[in-house]
Amino acid sequence: MPDLPTPQDAAEAALFSECWDAVLSYADLCTSGSLTANQLATEAFTLGMREARDADFTPVRSSGRRAARLPMIPLLLTAVRNTAAAWEAGGLGHKLDPDLRLWLNSEKAERYTGPPLQRPVALRGIRDMQDADASLLWLAEVEALPLPSVARRLGLDPAVAAQELEQVRGLFRDRCHRAHLDTPMAAECRSYARLLDAVTRSSAADTPEDLSRHLATCVQCAEAAACLRLHGGGLPAALAGGVIGWGGLAYLERRRRAAEVRLGPVRPATADNDGDPREGGGRGKVLRHGLLGAAVLISLVALGVSMMPMGGGSGDDTATASHDDRQPVADPTADIPSADQTAGHTASAAPSASSSATAGKPAHKNPDPEPQGTSAATAGTGGPHATASADPTDPAAATCQVSYDLVNQWTDGFQSTVTVTTGQALSGWRVQWSFRDGQKVTQMWDATVSQNGGLVTADAADYNRSVAANGTLSFGFLGTWSGRNSAPYAFSLNGESCSLN
Repeated sequence: MPDLPTPQDAAEAALFSECWDAVLSYADLCTSGSLTANQLATEAFTLGMREARDADFTPVRSSGRRAARLPMIPLLLTAVRNTAAAWEAGGLGHKLDPDLRLWLNSEKAERYTGPPLQRPVALRGIRDMQDADASLLWLAEVEALPLPSVARRLGLDPAVAAQELEQVRGLFRDRCHRAHLDTPMAAECRSYARLLDAVTRSSAADTPEDLSRHLATCVQCAEAAACLRLHGGGLPAALAGGVIGWGGLAYLERRRRAAEVRLGPVRPATADNDGDPREGGGRGKVLRHGLLGAAVLISLVALGVSMMPMGGGSGDDTATASHDDRQPVADPTADIPSADQTAGHTASAAPSASSSATAGKPAHKNPDPEPQGTSAATAGTGGPHATASADPTDPAAATCQVSYDLVNQWTDGFQSTVTVTTGQALSGWRVQWSFRDGQKVTQMWDATVSQNGGLVTADAADYNRSVAANGTLSFGFLGTWSGRNSAPYAFSLNGESCSLN
């Protein structure tokens, strides 16, 4: 597996931090296991960065216009799809999702790499836009980032970002309309082109019956209609499906759920709310976390009292019913309550009842009708600390071994993977360790992170709770360092010390 490309400057380092989460999320949809997803994401990221660098140094003949290229995130997602196709052609198809393999060997996949005029209208439309406009459209519509965040990332005035987005939507529609007219099409499709443009301009316009029947049978015209109809909320799906291809709607759902986790159920509408949750300091955040901890404590006490006549019980039976058989990328910017370090509050200090099973994932169904991702229940509760908890003194956590792998390192950042082997079955896990040199975790996937000084706490997400006896759990993260980046120490699983391999 190739190493991730080393950022050549601060701009590329920022791109890595902003885009890796999206790349790994889509790579996970395309593969059959978290380790394979990391391998696919790494190869695709290397390929995408190389293509972006080549495009930046390619001379453009027409003045005032860049070479046609997708914005950075969709460019990298396309690199994931192309790398998966190379795996299939090179005999590594068994590592991919079975439905993706069928798609790669069908005519649907050929549309994305065939003659340009036959490619999806959304793909051609966004490629024909200036980079800043296309990036604004993608970040706001598909990645579901709040407009203040998008404005800061792109250097826009937050006060006019909404107006800019509305204008960019209209520009995208015009580009897609022109692309649709340029598409070689049958005479019947050509006869409906002008009518299709007219009825999609207004939400009040009725679609004639004959046009409705045509859209039900013609894929090209239906795709064009989705791109031309800016009202009704269908634009994100048209973009994701038309640009990414396979798994586009599932990816879109994952990004929506990740945004829900990041923003939380209650979030003040200020421009600075998408910052690092560990930098807290605000009265609103402190109050919110305090109320959340009090609510959890009261709930646990009430549950214990109600079950006393029956001799007590386990909170594991109340675990969230929604189970995701994939390993979506956990958004690290979620408002995560810090772990309670006070010994007297044992109820709220118990780790979340979640665990990771990385031995492999079952074959996936078509991801579009049933997209998988971070559970909406997680977003509603503010993180795994508000779910049923596992007892840190559980003897199941008595023996464990940890493998800490530094996957890649650059000037001021690094990527690492932590793998823990436990001798007994777990119904929930919390892994903790300490950094010596002031390293900070900036993003984490397959677990939820909080950090207090050098102490890092990783709680399992709600979709990967169970670990079989003699099984392993694994998660990865990105971090920053300065001066030294020595390996962490004092690993523990559910409060019990682990040996470091």
